[in-house]
Amino acid sequence: MTQQHPYHIVDQSPWPLTGALGALTCTIGLVVWFHFNCQLLIEFGLIIVLLTMYQWWRDVARESTYQGCHTVPVNIGLREGMILFITSEVLFFFAFFWAFFHSSLAPTIELGSCWPPTGIDPINPFHVPLLNTAVLLASGVTVTWAHHSLLAANRTETIQALALTVALGLYFTALQLFEYNEAPFTIADAAYGSTFFVATGFHGLHVIIGSSFLTICLLRQIRFHFSANHHFGFEAAAWYWHFVDVVWLFLFISIYWWGS
Repeated sequence: MTQQHPYHIVDQSPWPLTGALGALTCTIGLVVWFHFNCQLLIEFGLIIVLLTMYQWWRDVARESTYQGCHTVPVNIGLREGMILFITSEVLFFFAFFWAFFHSSLAPTIELGSCWPPTGIDPINPFHVPLLNTAVLLASGVTVTWAHHSLLAANRTETIQALALTVALGLYFTALQLFEYNEAPFTIADAAYGSTFFVATGFHGLHVIIGSSFLTICLLRQIRFHFSANHHFGFEAAAWYWHFVDVVWLFLFISIYWWGS
């Protein structure tokens, strides 16, 4: 039967089911880990999730690259979906900033009526945080370089710029791990510790996700999956990376600099 419309009606797939089972296993495994200090179940759940991600994204890449399923109307839908997803992420971080400013602008007696709370020695914003800011801003430049190179059909420069962006993302993660390891306070240290580690930690998680996203784009570019006119997978990754950059600037200015 010939398809008489430009939309992508997806085939039946087991991956939503395996993904849901993996997420459920991870959730139960997290509870078991917290209560019984047993990591076996959560590790099993993570393996299921990772295998599902690989196979599901493999199918999406095949549908878009080889089967021609991602037509113009489908691409419009994908763009709108990515915009809505990033909007939801903006609101996600807005909640963390709200919690931070709620505590810092009117610190309670329990916090010593001052911010940072009494006994908290904040991290110097002009040491590792400033270096991380430079790293992320540089990665924003390199991902833009990769995008313009892709539009110009310059395959070599696209690969070089993407590889450099991934390297900068991994460097940022390594620096943040070092910062956490050397921090003079913990997540249990009053509202300051909880808001600091939750906000910066979730941003760090988004950097890891973005680095994974760009790594997949790098591998796909090496395998000739992208062209100057067909590369929304990379474009979505670039949008996400710029979002991560902007959130970090707000984090650096408010939590690291002003909050210290």
